[in-house]
Amino acid sequence: MNRTRKLVTAGFFIALSVIFNALIVFPIGVAKVAPVQHLMNVIAAVWLGPGYALACAFVTSVIRNMTGMGSIFAFPGSMVGALLAGLAYQRFKKISLTVCGEVLGTGILGAILAGLIAVPLMGKEMTLFVFLPSFFVSSLVGAAIAGVLLKALEKRGLLDKR
Repeated sequence: MNRTRKLVTAGFFIALSVIFNALIVFPIGVAKVAPVQHLMNVIAAVWLGPGYALACAFVTSVIRNMTGMGSIFAFPGSMVGALLAGLAYQRFKKISLTVCGEVLGTGILGAILAGLIAVPLMGKEMTLFVFLPSFFVSSLVGAAIAGVLLKALEKRGLLDKR
């Protein structure tokens, strides 16, 4: 895929993420759970690769924060997962490992990072148990849906035709 097509596709993925994250969001603890972000992270990881997936997660987080639809925790809660998912797919070409990369990156590592940035930014000592359940559930739901969609595309040979 050439660079222009990748940029346009990335913009489309960012737009879908922002729009559907506004429509499908629910609170769990102190975090807003947005499973569509994780769905799009996995799709971008497979379709575009780790760098573009990371950039999509970053730009989506910026837009969500600027419009009041997200929190500062959207950054660690999406970017680490997008990067790990992209690296997993780039290395192994397996959708199941890509899904695991998103869940590990966001659900565990992103939760840890969110806990670490909460102290200086919010002036509150947050424990891992505040972020871990919501980040884990959100990433698991979104990544699982993406995994099912991508497996269906792969089965029909459509992932090879992008």
